[in-house]
Amino acid sequence: MMVYDAAATARALPWAPLVHAIERTLLDLAQGQVQAPERWVLPLATDTSWFLMPAWLSASAGDLAAIKLITYAAANPERGLPAILGDVLVVRASTGERLALLDGPTVTARRTAAVTLYAAHRLAPRPVGPLLVIGTGVQALAHVAAFTEALGVDEVWVSGRTPASGRAFTQTLHQHGLFAEVATDLDAALQRCPMIVTCTPAQAVCLRGTVRDDAFVAAIGAFTPAMIELDPALTRDIAERGQVVIDSAAARHEAGDLIAAGLTLTDCATLAEQPARQDRGPVLFKSCGSALWDLAAARCVAESPRLPTF
Repeated sequence: MMVYDAAATARALPWAPLVHAIERTLLDLAQGQVQAPERWVLPLATDTSWFLMPAWLSASAGDLAAIKLITYAAANPERGLPAILGDVLVVRASTGERLALLDGPTVTARRTAAVTLYAAHRLAPRPVGPLLVIGTGVQALAHVAAFTEALGVDEVWVSGRTPASGRAFTQTLHQHGLFAEVATDLDAALQRCPMIVTCTPAQAVCLRGTVRDDAFVAAIGAFTPAMIELDPALTRDIAERGQVVIDSAAARHEAGDLIAAGLTLTDCATLAEQPARQDRGPVLFKSCGSALWDLAAARCVAESPRLPTF
């Protein structure tokens, strides 16, 4: 069994192959070749939960299974620890042979950003930036990397929880050779940026106002009914002017942003339903996460020449 640390896991999940693996997994799902039970969330301690997320391919589609076992502790950054800790185990489905052990936080960051990237390719009216990112954590960095490396976005505006966190994040981006500035006026940033990503701890609304007609808003941080990032009035406005797409069917009862806005979630198409880009209005892509995306990451790694062939 190959064991990948965080750096090796990142190298094994380049954007283009990972997006392709996501697309293939969605096609296999539509053909009944994928099983992905809804995740189990078990309380371990106060404000700390254990997530168990299995998914697998039929033998004809790839004979592959993956299970992610991670803990999520929202207060961990204050302790000097990552909010997400854990692993993804990749096995051959027919035999149970262990193929790889991947770093869970790295898989989560890269596959989440890659799903957003896939959605932007399909749905964004103007997928060229500038990009406004709200949040300064791991997911924010992964999304900036995905949008700049894979979409060619060359201008990034940052809104952090505090001015200091925003400045520190822009300095990190500068070290990667990117143009980045702190967005001190969010209303102005919304008018400048057609690409917007919210990736905060989702403990309070972080985005309100009015987005452009050609905006693509990816709301990443909220993944339970009690979590929220978007002002409900903003969510309703996008739904009325454009379209709302969710990453998976489970988001219909997990997406706090959409629930708070009172949307009829059965009207929201999933990525598996292959929604088409509309010819007018903004797009809201609501991502709550799914074992489907971990399985796609496992496919990406399993097809590497470093692992035994199937």
